[in-house]
Amino acid sequence: MAERLKSGRCGEGPTRPAAIDVAAIVTDTVASRGHNLVTRPTGRAVREAIEQRLTTTSPSPFVILLDFTRVRILDFSCADEVVAKLLLRYQDSDRPANVFFLFRAVGEMHRHAVEEVLDRHGLAAVCDVGGGFQLLGPATTEERRAWNTLERCERIGPRDLAGALGDLGEPLLRGLARRRLAYWSGNGEAAALSALARTP
Repeated sequence: MAERLKSGRCGEGPTRPAAIDVAAIVTDTVASRGHNLVTRPTGRAVREAIEQRLTTTSPSPFVILLDFTRVRILDFSCADEVVAKLLLRYQDSDRPANVFFLFRAVGEMHRHAVEEVLDRHGLAAVCDVGGGFQLLGPATTEERRAWNTLERCERIGPRDLAGALGDLGEPLLRGLARRRLAYWSGNGEAAALSALARTP
């Protein structure tokens, strides 16, 4: 049986992620014993199952950790469905829920397919590729610098913003938040998605 959404309370901002075991969804959705994500119909079915689960999340901002740890094979069509199309759907202004995505265990066997579909759609994603989270996909040098700084600091408050990133820090971090790659709170604090995922 697929793992249930596990979440904590949500206040003004995200507090704990909901963890979704993608391999369990593959098993439940297409009755695959091999935990392989291959063929577009499989990817579409898994994405739709994930979206159905997201209808139960809080209306507050929410971090969703999609765990690929037990997925053995991820082909390009499934990466397009489960990564790219999911990101596109929840970047739209009419997104069905205020969700931020993290991807866990996007290892070498998955990374090529994920980067290919991100490039194709002009998307970026925060992925744990082993040894920590990285920003995969197209981003400017300034965006990567701002993202790396925020990842290192975990949170940057308004008083520390100029010292950490200079005069362009606020527009850069707001831009990352619009791309769903960081969280920007109403009080001017930015938080790395990985830091929010570690919140007890």
